[in-house]
Amino acid sequence: MRNLYTTALMLLAGTCFAQKTYIQCGKLIDGIGNTAQTQMTIVVEGKLITDIQKGYTTGGSADKVVDLHNKTVMPGLIDCHVHLESQFNKNSTTEGFTLTDADIAYNAAIFAKKTLMAGFTTVRDLGGSGVNISLRKAVQKGLVDGPRIITAGRAISASGGHMDGSVGFRDDVFSHRPGPDDGVADGKDELIKAVRLQFKRGSDVIKIASTGGVLDLSEDGSGAQFSIEEIKAVVETAKDYGLKVACHAHGAEGIRRAILGGVTSIEHGTFMDDEDIKLAKQYGTYYVPTIIAGKSVADSSKIAGFFPPVIARKAQEVGPQIQATFARAYKAGVKIAFGTDAGVYAHGKNAIEFQYMVEAGMPPIEAIKAATTSAADLLGISAKTGSISKGKIADVVAVSGDPLQDIKAMRDIAFIMKEGKIYSTQN
Repeated sequence: MRNLYTTALMLLAGTCFAQKTYIQCGKLIDGIGNTAQTQMTIVVEGKLITDIQKGYTTGGSADKVVDLHNKTVMPGLIDCHVHLESQFNKNSTTEGFTLTDADIAYNAAIFAKKTLMAGFTTVRDLGGSGVNISLRKAVQKGLVDGPRIITAGRAISASGGHMDGSVGFRDDVFSHRPGPDDGVADGKDELIKAVRLQFKRGSDVIKIASTGGVLDLSEDGSGAQFSIEEIKAVVETAKDYGLKVACHAHGAEGIRRAILGGVTSIEHGTFMDDEDIKLAKQYGTYYVPTIIAGKSVADSSKIAGFFPPVIARKAQEVGPQIQATFARAYKAGVKIAFGTDAGVYAHGKNAIEFQYMVEAGMPPIEAIKAATTSAADLLGISAKTGSISKGKIADVVAVSGDPLQDIKAMRDIAFIMKEGKIYSTQN
């Protein structure tokens, strides 16, 4: 009995005196206030933030101190629109026929690490082959380094839509007609089945496309491809399973139907018109602009042979428009969450989006909030992350310089902590 009592005391003492980490911040942007605080200390114990203190404080001799006196510290960044399975290149069309799931998984692990090392501790992956679900599990288990992943598994579109990989090919090239199992669904019944299949496979969110897209072989990606009733069927089914719905949409009519159908967010929103903006405000729909993706595909379209001709033409038409649309939507008061469409451009360069948002008229502090508190709100994880607050997960990053004075500082990540674990630090 005495041995058991002694063991219990030792275990209790170990719990009481667990090592803490004191992160001393020269400047602190907490994701809540509109200014940076100076000379603050974040106290981390295990995976959680346990205190935020004024001044540079330290604990006992067993505790760890991280000196970030000449850095700007903020919550771990959140990208609400990525594709971790791939990175578009001139061979992407043929890679769809040559890469195996194992190939995709190895690539995805590399892209996940690059994303984390760019300061993004949480991402929403909006569609791939389903390997993204396995990647999420591998990150959760600590088998690979990467951001916290909220994934859509396979995205869903109509026949001939953005997720229909048979578009542009002869009918006899594929062994079967794509259906709900492949993320291609027509009519309410098929869409309900498609949503249920994604839930069954482990998706955290549902992604649909209410218009076509740029990087598919369809001739025109701007037209509406689902009815309001079809979108409502998706949203209602997803809601039954506790899932939100993100909607890829370029054309104004497809955006309007998606908002009226009850989706949580509009992705890209290239040709959003005044009516769409009014409805987004009325319904509280988030807008995730992905400006960098538009600019990237427009630039790539100028390289001979990089895209098939039909994609190059659409890239030139759609790409340059997104930043202007973002500017109008922001000025009108639409809710904005940070998202980049990483995978359309090179992973790890996500922070360039901040520069484009500020160029379009958003103040730096609001751009940072779009990637912290607003992004967390969109993803439904505000209770866990998105700000430097007591009781939240210890996702903390720091940059050299002051991003409130020069937003390009967001590209110079000097410190990364995810769930209390330090992945990178620079003096």
